[in-house]
Amino acid sequence: MRPVSHARAVAMMVVATLMWSIAGVVSRHLEAARSFEVTFWRSAFNALALLVMLAWMRGPRPLVHSLRTGGRALWLSGACWCVMYTAFMMALTLTTVANVLITMALAPLFTALLARFALHHRLPTRTWTAIVVAGIGIAWMYGSELTGGDTRHLWGTLVAVCVPIAAATNWTLLQHQAARARSAPSGAEPQADMLSAVLLGAALSALITLPLAMPFQASAHDLSLLGLLGVVQLAIPCLVAVVAARTLKAPEAALLSLLEVIFGVAWAWLGAGEAPSTAVLGGGALVLLALATNEAVALRSSPPAAAARTVTTQG
Repeated sequence: MRPVSHARAVAMMVVATLMWSIAGVVSRHLEAARSFEVTFWRSAFNALALLVMLAWMRGPRPLVHSLRTGGRALWLSGACWCVMYTAFMMALTLTTVANVLITMALAPLFTALLARFALHHRLPTRTWTAIVVAGIGIAWMYGSELTGGDTRHLWGTLVAVCVPIAAATNWTLLQHQAARARSAPSGAEPQADMLSAVLLGAALSALITLPLAMPFQASAHDLSLLGLLGVVQLAIPCLVAVVAARTLKAPEAALLSLLEVIFGVAWAWLGAGEAPSTAVLGGGALVLLALATNEAVALRSSPPAAAARTVTTQG
Protein backbone atom coordinates (compact mmCIF):
# COMPACT_ATOMS: atom_id res chain seq x y z
CA MET A 1 0.00 0.00 0.00
CA ARG A 2 1.58 3.27 -1.14
CA PRO A 3 1.75 6.41 1.05
CA VAL A 4 -1.03 8.95 0.58
CA SER A 5 -0.54 12.69 0.05
CA HIS A 6 0.13 14.88 3.09
CA ALA A 7 -3.26 16.62 2.88
CA ARG A 8 -5.07 13.29 2.63
CA ALA A 9 -3.06 11.87 5.54
CA VAL A 10 -4.04 14.85 7.70
CA ALA A 11 -7.70 14.37 6.77
CA MET A 12 -7.45 10.66 7.60
CA MET A 13 -6.01 11.43 11.04
CA VAL A 14 -8.80 13.92 11.74
CA VAL A 15 -11.41 11.29 10.82
CA ALA A 16 -9.60 8.72 12.98
CA THR A 17 -9.59 11.01 16.02
CA LEU A 18 -13.28 11.77 15.48
CA MET A 19 -14.05 8.05 15.60
CA TRP A 20 -11.76 7.45 18.57
CA SER A 21 -13.53 10.21 20.50
CA ILE A 22 -16.92 8.49 20.79
CA ALA A 23 -15.72 6.13 23.55
CA GLY A 24 -16.73 8.43 26.39
CA VAL A 25 -20.24 9.25 25.27
CA VAL A 26 -21.01 5.64 24.29
CA SER A 27 -19.70 4.37 27.62
CA ARG A 28 -22.12 6.71 29.42
CA HIS A 29 -25.00 4.65 28.08
CA LEU A 30 -23.76 1.26 29.32
CA GLU A 31 -26.11 -0.46 31.76
CA ALA A 32 -24.03 -3.02 33.67
CA ALA A 33 -20.57 -3.50 32.10
CA ARG A 34 -17.79 -1.79 34.01
CA SER A 35 -14.02 -1.35 34.10
CA PHE A 36 -12.06 -4.34 32.76
CA GLU A 37 -15.15 -5.95 31.24
CA VAL A 38 -15.57 -2.85 29.05
CA THR A 39 -11.93 -3.13 28.01
CA PHE A 40 -12.19 -6.85 27.32
CA TRP A 41 -15.31 -6.71 25.16
CA ARG A 42 -14.10 -3.64 23.29
CA SER A 43 -10.76 -5.28 22.54
CA ALA A 44 -12.39 -8.61 21.67
CA PHE A 45 -14.82 -7.01 19.21
CA ASN A 46 -11.94 -4.95 17.88
CA ALA A 47 -9.84 -8.06 17.27
CA LEU A 48 -12.72 -9.85 15.56
CA ALA A 49 -13.43 -6.88 13.29
CA LEU A 50 -9.75 -6.49 12.43
CA LEU A 51 -9.46 -10.20 11.67
CA VAL A 52 -12.32 -9.96 9.19
CA MET A 53 -11.15 -6.70 7.60
CA LEU A 54 -7.49 -7.70 7.26
CA ALA A 55 -8.40 -11.14 5.94
CA TRP A 56 -10.57 -9.42 3.33
CA MET A 57 -7.85 -6.86 2.49
CA ARG A 58 -4.88 -9.22 2.50
CA GLY A 59 -6.40 -12.68 2.24
CA PRO A 60 -6.28 -15.29 5.04
CA ARG A 61 -2.92 -16.80 4.08
CA PRO A 62 -1.01 -13.51 3.69
CA LEU A 63 -2.43 -12.36 7.03
CA VAL A 64 -1.23 -15.48 8.81
CA HIS A 65 2.12 -15.20 7.03
CA SER A 66 2.54 -11.56 8.14
CA LEU A 67 1.82 -12.48 11.75
CA ARG A 68 4.33 -15.34 11.64
CA THR A 69 7.13 -13.47 9.86
CA GLY A 70 6.60 -9.88 11.05
CA GLY A 71 9.53 -10.04 13.42
CA ARG A 72 10.35 -7.69 16.29
CA ALA A 73 8.85 -4.59 14.66
CA LEU A 74 5.43 -6.23 14.36
CA TRP A 75 5.44 -7.51 17.94
CA LEU A 76 6.71 -4.21 19.35
CA SER A 77 3.98 -2.29 17.54
CA GLY A 78 1.40 -4.85 18.68
CA ALA A 79 2.58 -4.45 22.26
CA CYS A 80 2.21 -0.67 21.93
CA TRP A 81 -1.36 -1.02 20.68
CA CYS A 82 -2.08 -3.41 23.54
CA VAL A 83 -0.77 -0.94 26.12
CA MET A 84 -2.79 1.91 24.62
CA TYR A 85 -5.97 -0.18 24.55
CA THR A 86 -5.53 -1.42 28.12
CA ALA A 87 -3.76 1.27 30.15
CA PHE A 88 -6.34 3.93 29.33
CA MET A 89 -9.15 1.96 30.97
CA MET A 90 -6.94 0.87 33.88
CA ALA A 91 -6.04 4.50 34.57
CA LEU A 92 -9.69 5.52 34.54
CA THR A 93 -10.40 3.02 37.34
CA LEU A 94 -7.73 4.65 39.50
CA THR A 95 -8.04 8.39 38.85
CA THR A 96 -10.18 11.03 37.20
CA VAL A 97 -10.77 11.42 33.48
CA ALA A 98 -9.12 14.85 33.68
CA ASN A 99 -5.89 13.39 35.06
CA VAL A 100 -5.81 10.74 32.34
CA LEU A 101 -6.48 13.17 29.49
CA ILE A 102 -3.90 15.67 30.66
CA THR A 103 -1.34 12.87 30.96
CA MET A 104 -2.20 11.67 27.45
CA ALA A 105 -1.46 15.20 26.19
CA LEU A 106 2.22 14.41 26.79
CA ALA A 107 2.19 12.11 23.73
CA PRO A 108 3.35 14.75 21.18
CA LEU A 109 6.22 15.79 23.44
CA PHE A 110 7.30 12.20 24.04
CA THR A 111 7.00 11.50 20.31
CA ALA A 112 9.01 14.56 19.34
CA LEU A 113 11.78 13.68 21.78
CA LEU A 114 11.85 10.02 20.73
CA ALA A 115 11.86 10.91 17.02
CA ARG A 116 14.63 13.43 17.65
CA PHE A 117 16.93 10.89 19.30
CA ALA A 118 15.84 7.67 17.58
CA LEU A 119 15.32 8.97 14.04
CA HIS A 120 17.54 12.09 14.27
CA HIS A 121 14.73 14.36 13.13
CA ARG A 122 15.32 18.09 13.32
CA LEU A 123 11.91 19.34 14.25
CA PRO A 124 10.85 22.78 12.98
CA THR A 125 10.12 25.51 15.49
CA ARG A 126 6.46 25.52 14.46
CA THR A 127 6.05 21.90 15.62
CA TRP A 128 7.68 22.53 18.99
CA THR A 129 5.56 25.66 19.44
CA ALA A 130 2.37 23.84 18.51
CA ILE A 131 3.17 21.01 20.96
CA VAL A 132 3.67 23.49 23.80
CA VAL A 133 0.56 25.54 22.97
CA ALA A 134 -1.58 22.40 22.60
CA GLY A 135 -0.33 21.10 25.94
CA ILE A 136 -1.21 24.41 27.59
CA GLY A 137 -4.67 24.22 26.04
CA ILE A 138 -5.27 20.71 27.38
CA ALA A 139 -4.07 21.75 30.84
CA TRP A 140 -6.37 24.76 30.74
CA MET A 141 -9.33 22.60 29.75
CA TYR A 142 -9.02 20.16 32.65
CA GLY A 143 -6.71 21.86 35.16
CA SER A 144 -9.56 22.94 37.41
CA GLU A 145 -10.57 19.29 37.91
CA LEU A 146 -7.17 18.01 39.02
CA THR A 147 -6.91 16.65 42.53
CA GLY A 148 -3.79 16.07 44.53
CA GLY A 149 -2.47 14.36 47.62
CA ASP A 150 -4.23 11.06 46.99
CA THR A 151 -2.03 8.00 46.42
CA ARG A 152 -4.78 6.43 44.35
CA HIS A 153 -4.64 9.35 41.92
CA LEU A 154 -0.85 9.14 41.83
CA TRP A 155 -0.98 5.47 40.77
CA GLY A 156 -3.65 6.27 38.20
CA THR A 157 -1.49 8.99 36.69
CA LEU A 158 1.52 6.66 36.56
CA VAL A 159 -0.57 4.06 34.70
CA ALA A 160 -1.86 6.76 32.35
CA VAL A 161 1.73 7.72 31.48
CA CYS A 162 1.98 4.34 29.75
CA VAL A 163 -0.46 5.57 27.08
CA PRO A 164 1.60 8.48 25.68
CA ILE A 165 4.83 6.47 26.02
CA ALA A 166 3.32 3.60 24.01
CA ALA A 167 1.83 6.03 21.48
CA ALA A 168 5.16 7.81 21.02
CA THR A 169 6.99 4.52 20.55
CA ASN A 170 4.41 3.31 18.05
CA TRP A 171 4.32 6.49 15.94
CA THR A 172 8.13 6.54 15.79
CA LEU A 173 8.31 2.84 14.91
CA LEU A 174 5.70 3.22 12.17
CA GLN A 175 7.58 6.10 10.62
CA HIS A 176 10.87 4.21 10.83
CA GLN A 177 9.29 1.24 9.04
CA ALA A 178 7.81 3.53 6.38
CA ALA A 179 11.21 5.15 5.79
CA ARG A 180 12.87 1.75 5.43
CA ALA A 181 10.22 0.66 2.95
CA ARG A 182 10.72 3.79 0.82
CA SER A 183 14.51 3.41 0.77
CA ALA A 184 14.60 -0.35 0.21
CA PRO A 185 16.06 -1.40 -3.15
CA SER A 186 13.88 -3.09 -5.72
CA GLY A 187 13.46 -6.80 -4.98
CA ALA A 188 14.38 -6.44 -1.32
CA GLU A 189 12.54 -8.44 1.32
CA PRO A 190 9.24 -6.65 2.15
CA GLN A 191 8.82 -4.89 5.48
CA ALA A 192 6.50 -6.20 8.18
CA ASP A 193 2.82 -5.49 7.59
CA MET A 194 2.16 -3.07 10.44
CA LEU A 195 -1.59 -3.23 9.93
CA SER A 196 -1.40 -6.73 11.40
CA ALA A 197 0.11 -5.22 14.55
CA VAL A 198 -3.21 -3.50 15.29
CA LEU A 199 -4.90 -6.92 15.29
CA LEU A 200 -2.13 -8.35 17.44
CA GLY A 201 -2.51 -5.55 19.98
CA ALA A 202 -6.28 -6.03 20.21
CA ALA A 203 -5.90 -9.78 20.74
CA LEU A 204 -3.26 -9.27 23.45
CA SER A 205 -5.42 -6.67 25.22
CA ALA A 206 -8.45 -9.00 25.23
CA LEU A 207 -6.32 -11.90 26.48
CA ILE A 208 -4.78 -9.88 29.32
CA THR A 209 -8.05 -8.37 30.54
CA LEU A 210 -10.16 -11.55 30.26
CA PRO A 211 -9.39 -12.87 33.78
CA LEU A 212 -10.02 -9.42 35.26
CA ALA A 213 -13.33 -9.02 33.41
CA MET A 214 -15.02 -12.04 35.00
CA PRO A 215 -17.73 -12.57 36.06
CA PHE A 216 -19.37 -10.98 33.01
CA GLN A 217 -22.22 -8.57 33.75
CA ALA A 218 -22.80 -6.91 30.37
CA SER A 219 -26.37 -6.93 29.07
CA ALA A 220 -27.34 -7.40 25.43
CA HIS A 221 -27.66 -3.60 25.20
CA ASP A 222 -24.12 -3.22 26.55
CA LEU A 223 -22.73 -5.77 24.13
CA SER A 224 -24.24 -3.91 21.18
CA LEU A 225 -22.60 -0.67 22.32
CA LEU A 226 -19.28 -2.39 23.04
CA GLY A 227 -19.44 -3.97 19.60
CA LEU A 228 -19.87 -0.47 18.17
CA LEU A 229 -16.82 0.67 20.12
CA GLY A 230 -14.75 -2.30 18.99
CA VAL A 231 -15.50 -1.78 15.30
CA VAL A 232 -16.17 1.94 14.79
CA GLN A 233 -14.21 3.44 17.68
CA LEU A 234 -11.13 1.18 17.47
CA ALA A 235 -10.76 -1.15 14.48
CA ILE A 236 -11.49 1.22 11.60
CA PRO A 237 -9.74 4.37 12.92
CA CYS A 238 -6.65 2.45 14.03
CA LEU A 239 -6.20 1.04 10.52
CA VAL A 240 -6.74 4.52 9.08
CA ALA A 241 -4.14 5.97 11.49
CA VAL A 242 -1.54 3.36 10.51
CA VAL A 243 -1.97 4.28 6.82
CA ALA A 244 -1.77 8.02 7.61
CA ALA A 245 1.37 7.49 9.73
CA ARG A 246 3.24 6.36 6.61
CA THR A 247 3.10 9.94 5.34
CA LEU A 248 2.96 12.14 8.44
CA LYS A 249 5.95 12.84 10.67
CA ALA A 250 5.63 11.05 13.99
CA PRO A 251 5.25 14.22 16.13
CA GLU A 252 2.74 15.63 13.65
CA ALA A 253 0.59 12.48 13.84
CA ALA A 254 0.72 12.51 17.63
CA LEU A 255 -0.21 16.19 17.69
CA LEU A 256 -3.22 15.59 15.45
CA SER A 257 -4.32 12.77 17.74
CA LEU A 258 -4.97 15.39 20.45
CA LEU A 259 -8.11 16.28 18.52
CA GLU A 260 -9.62 13.22 20.19
CA VAL A 261 -9.86 15.24 23.39
CA ILE A 262 -11.68 18.13 21.70
CA PHE A 263 -14.07 15.85 19.85
CA GLY A 264 -14.67 13.86 23.03
CA VAL A 265 -15.86 17.00 24.84
CA ALA A 266 -18.21 17.80 21.97
CA TRP A 267 -19.67 14.27 21.94
CA ALA A 268 -20.26 14.42 25.71
CA TRP A 269 -22.01 17.77 25.29
CA LEU A 270 -24.26 16.59 22.46
CA GLY A 271 -24.82 13.00 23.54
CA ALA A 272 -24.75 13.12 27.34
CA GLY A 273 -25.80 16.69 28.15
CA GLU A 274 -22.43 17.66 29.66
CA ALA A 275 -22.06 21.32 28.68
CA PRO A 276 -18.37 22.34 28.61
CA SER A 277 -17.14 25.05 30.95
CA THR A 278 -15.43 28.27 29.92
CA ALA A 279 -12.06 26.60 30.59
CA VAL A 280 -12.94 23.72 28.26
CA LEU A 281 -14.04 26.07 25.49
CA GLY A 282 -10.97 28.30 25.88
CA GLY A 283 -8.51 25.43 26.11
CA GLY A 284 -10.13 23.62 23.19
CA ALA A 285 -9.91 26.74 21.03
CA LEU A 286 -6.21 27.02 21.92
CA VAL A 287 -5.54 23.42 20.90
CA LEU A 288 -7.41 23.80 17.61
CA LEU A 289 -5.53 27.03 16.86
CA ALA A 290 -2.18 25.31 17.48
CA LEU A 291 -3.09 22.38 15.22
CA ALA A 292 -4.54 24.54 12.45
CA THR A 293 -1.53 26.88 12.44
CA ASN A 294 0.95 24.01 12.35
CA GLU A 295 -0.84 22.31 9.46
CA ALA A 296 -1.24 25.53 7.48
CA VAL A 297 2.48 26.31 7.75
CA ALA A 298 3.38 22.72 6.87
CA LEU A 299 1.26 22.80 3.71
CA ARG A 300 2.66 26.17 2.62
CA SER A 301 6.27 25.08 3.18
CA SER A 302 5.92 21.78 1.27
CA PRO A 303 8.11 21.90 -1.88
CA PRO A 304 5.94 21.76 -5.04
CA ALA A 305 8.15 19.10 -6.60
CA ALA A 306 7.86 16.85 -3.57
CA ALA A 307 4.11 17.35 -3.51
CA ALA A 308 3.88 16.44 -7.16
CA ARG A 309 5.91 13.28 -6.61
CA THR A 310 3.55 12.31 -3.76
CA VAL A 311 0.48 12.78 -5.90
CA THR A 312 1.86 10.77 -8.78
CA THR A 313 2.43 7.75 -6.55
CA GLN A 314 -1.28 7.32 -5.89
CA GLY A 315 -3.11 4.21 -7.21
